[in-house]
Amino acid sequence: MGRRRKSSLHGGIGDQIEDMKEWVSDHTKIVMPIVLLVCVFITVLVAVNANKKAAEEAEVQLAGIDPAAASEEENAIPEEELPQLELEVNAYPAVNALMSDYYAAMAAGDIEAVESMNAYVEDKEKIRIQEMSKYVDSYQELDVYTKLGPVEGSYLVYVYSKVKFTEYDKLVPGMKAFYVCTDGEGKCYINGGEANSVVTNYIREISLQDDMVDLNNKAVAEYNELLASDEELNAFLADLSSRIDASVGEILAKAEEDAKRAEEEARAAAEQEAAQEAGAEEAAQQQEQTATVKTVRATDVVNIRSSDSETADKLGKAQIDDEFTLLEEKGNGWSKISFEGKDAFIKSEYLEVVSEVELAQADAEEADAGEENTGGNTDADNANENNTGANTRDVQTVTVIENVNVRKSASESGKKLGLAYTGEKLELLMKQADGWTRVKYNGETAYVKSDYVE
Repeated sequence: MGRRRKSSLHGGIGDQIEDMKEWVSDHTKIVMPIVLLVCVFITVLVAVNANKKAAEEAEVQLAGIDPAAASEEENAIPEEELPQLELEVNAYPAVNALMSDYYAAMAAGDIEAVESMNAYVEDKEKIRIQEMSKYVDSYQELDVYTKLGPVEGSYLVYVYSKVKFTEYDKLVPGMKAFYVCTDGEGKCYINGGEANSVVTNYIREISLQDDMVDLNNKAVAEYNELLASDEELNAFLADLSSRIDASVGEILAKAEEDAKRAEEEARAAAEQEAAQEAGAEEAAQQQEQTATVKTVRATDVVNIRSSDSETADKLGKAQIDDEFTLLEEKGNGWSKISFEGKDAFIKSEYLEVVSEVELAQADAEEADAGEENTGGNTDADNANENNTGANTRDVQTVTVIENVNVRKSASESGKKLGLAYTGEKLELLMKQADGWTRVKYNGETAYVKSDYVE
């Protein structure tokens, strides 16, 4: 791979690492062990990141384009070779202070401090820094190499350090690269944000200049000499890498499990709340149903059946004056009642209401529907139906609008009790859904066709 090879890099840090590995292989023939310890092994990790504004400014400065005519398509590094920038050591106090604080935060596992200096650290990397800090005593002998970056106030920073492990006596060299920018208040920060091709290509070209190659070769040689002379170090680093990988994996798995458990608990709580709401609604419905329950009495001997059909199974026979709890008065001429603890059915024409729970709202709804008797027989009525003077309720009446036969039952074949004449008023007991109206006639319960009264 030639030093001046140019390409558009969109893969960010991963591609930069691969390029540097290829270059080292071609020019130094030194093979570094493949391990995953951050800040320990001598690999140049070029953190090439910049925000959109910095990328646009770099494009203008490096390509020499008039800002008014700049376009999104013109964001490549010029074909001419970049100038040889000076590699400086510990030249910028603000950059040195930033790197010193950052390495101290990594050694302490202080993620809050790490994020204050580099807001773009991935969650997995945060865990790895915390786990690594358990084995790191300190980072020592920091040398901060810098070259000017692609925009004003930016730097390419290469930090050479030696790490002191808690379980190993010797200092182990390491080098890591950063892209550092300066904010509006003049404060330096590590720019680990979105990768940009302008900055990426710039850093790539600078990293392949002779002085940077020499710095990298020197660090690689020092590290490999240490590994070659110390088998204990090889074993220690391999074991440490395995331990950290295992810890990171366990923490990520636990976090995923906790998130799943929290989701399940939230779902269970929502289901429980829904069940409680449904139970409350059902209780309210039951309370309403209980409040409107009526007691009815048989006016004749009549069969009690299992469903609202004359062909349904016969469950028993109601005698005159037998009383039942009315569950529902159906529109097909049948009434559902409670019989021996079960639901049963009797023809509505053979029943009359004798009592009901007083509920003004329910009574009003029944009156609006025209399906229920808004009045009711009092105890005096039950004791003596012929004594109308003892009725303490408000009597409702219907007016005969055309001469009509008054019958003993709600049937045209029922026994005729008499003839009601136009204009005559009859005491109303119930307007039934089957087309008949139950009335009081000469002191007894009788029926007239609803079409002839109002």
